[in-house]
Amino acid sequence: MATTRVLGSKSPDCFQYRDPNSWICLTELASDVVVEVGEVSFHLHKFPLISRSSTLQKLITESCTATTTTSDSASPCTVHLDDLPGGPIAFELAAKFCYDVRFELNAANVVPLRCAAEHLGMAGEGNLVDHAESFFHRDVLGSWDATVRALQACDGADGELLPLAEDLLLVPRCIESLASKACADPTLFGWPMVENYTARSSVDGAAAPPVMWNGISTSGKPRSPGAGWWYRQASSLRLPVYKRLISEMRSRGMSPEGIAGSLTHYARRHLAGLNRRDFVSGDASDTAAAPSDDVVGEQRVLLEEIVALLPAEKGVAATRFLLGMLRTATVLHAGPACRDVLETRAGEQLEEATLEDLLIPNTGYSSETLYDVDCVQRMLEQFLLSNTTAYGADGRSPEITADEVPSGELMPASTVARLVDGYLAEVGTDASLKSTKFQQIAALVPDYGRSLDDGLYRAIDIFLKAHPWLTESEKEQLCRLMNCQKLSLEACTHAAQNERLPLRVVVQVLFFEQLRLRTTMARWFFVADNNAAVDQGSPSSRQKSCDELDFTAASEDNNYDDDEVLVYTPGNSDQQESAMSVEEIRQRVVELEDECSGMRQEMHRLGKPKGTLGRLFRKLGIGGGGGRPSQQQPRLPSSGAEKRSRFLDLGC
Repeated sequence: MATTRVLGSKSPDCFQYRDPNSWICLTELASDVVVEVGEVSFHLHKFPLISRSSTLQKLITESCTATTTTSDSASPCTVHLDDLPGGPIAFELAAKFCYDVRFELNAANVVPLRCAAEHLGMAGEGNLVDHAESFFHRDVLGSWDATVRALQACDGADGELLPLAEDLLLVPRCIESLASKACADPTLFGWPMVENYTARSSVDGAAAPPVMWNGISTSGKPRSPGAGWWYRQASSLRLPVYKRLISEMRSRGMSPEGIAGSLTHYARRHLAGLNRRDFVSGDASDTAAAPSDDVVGEQRVLLEEIVALLPAEKGVAATRFLLGMLRTATVLHAGPACRDVLETRAGEQLEEATLEDLLIPNTGYSSETLYDVDCVQRMLEQFLLSNTTAYGADGRSPEITADEVPSGELMPASTVARLVDGYLAEVGTDASLKSTKFQQIAALVPDYGRSLDDGLYRAIDIFLKAHPWLTESEKEQLCRLMNCQKLSLEACTHAAQNERLPLRVVVQVLFFEQLRLRTTMARWFFVADNNAAVDQGSPSSRQKSCDELDFTAASEDNNYDDDEVLVYTPGNSDQQESAMSVEEIRQRVVELEDECSGMRQEMHRLGKPKGTLGRLFRKLGIGGGGGRPSQQQPRLPSSGAEKRSRFLDLGC
């Protein structure tokens, strides 16, 4: 419901707008005074004006005295009001009040009219100051919408009303009213505090029929507002007044989440480029649409002020918003203190970020890389420092297993590990990215954060592809970041055929894959033997589950005949699937053996392997003639162990 009040009783038709800058009051008497307000002239009469305004009485008397001594006394006197608050619009309403002409007082014009009445000296009981003050106190301050509009009028674009509105305590009273309403629970009031609380519907522009609520006829069905019902209208205020409103709300106990939510809404409304889609990073060729230095300076000041107002509590501001502010601060070249605050706040809750949020463009004048990788490294260090125990005060990450990780720490660390691996894969395509910087960022992630190193392997492979000039030693140093034992079967298959990887890494991958396959085959053989024993009713096979047996320990209690080893039995579907799986694994081992043989011949052609690589080859059984014999596979706990060992040992 609109907040208005009608003053005056006469028809407004007597005030007419004649030429472009002239108003005239049509009465039986001719005009005897001309009031000039700016570029607009008002042809009025002395008596209605001097009876209401002490300032006009003084000015008209002085003007008429000067006119009588210099010219004909019959000509109208002229009064100048160039400094009148509110300008011609406010004086028009004040003149209508003097003539008792009907006009509407509302939340938008009450502030300029109140200031104009104070300037014109229209005080006293029943005068314009009294009516405007009564309407402002009783009607405007009681409504959220009306108070916002009044505060917007105080802080107009030109700012000419603000000093006098401050002196008349209009601005402080508006701010206090808004803060008290925002901090209160709106569901405790019998009437909605803002118009947005009611769901209005209309058909062809006509208002919906009223409904009864608690015995009172209303224009809509009441509904409960959300927590941020006041964000949109509060964000329409200019920054100085908005800052005072936020400070008042904080002093009245507004929650940090509410303050942060309002600041987020305000920033998204007034900061250009806060959303990633608003600009194309790294596009410096489009200079035609580049903002001026004044606009950039205003945006920079606005961003720094919003950052300074953010509550200090962790988690009250969304990580996406903080990273968006950081990206905008980088583009606007904000101060180091502002960027440090954003990096710290975003780093503490880095597990909530996405890959797109971390792609912050590097806009420095001496920047070498496309993205600001130093910024991401600092945020990662802050995350590890504040969220994990695997990052000490000395900046080193001690060895810690997943079982030793405190409760609630493993999941954020794993999320950040996947995020960092994806980020490294994205920035790894940049040829300007240094190998040392890549290693520094990858090494920051704790080892327990990665259950699999497939993401890290992908990032390393992309980096090697974009940097083909790296030496073998540099490639090996990069590959030391990943653990070959934590690669999936798909990653191992890809790595075994990857020509960009160093030969030492390929051999390690083949070794661990063969070891994994040997263990898997041994498990399949043991399951087959155990199933056969169960089918034959062997008492010893029922004492232990096959999953709990130690394959490396010999057992003398189980006596199986070599000829009774059962791998595949026709008609048994489970054993058929097991036999097929064993056959596939055996074929894979044969393929790996062929690859090992080819690599052995290549190594002998280049020269005898030395050092760690030679020991690794001897472990695999593909070493040179002077090497030690490979260790024998552990025997399975059965009398048929030799037969199964010969099946598993395929020449390595």
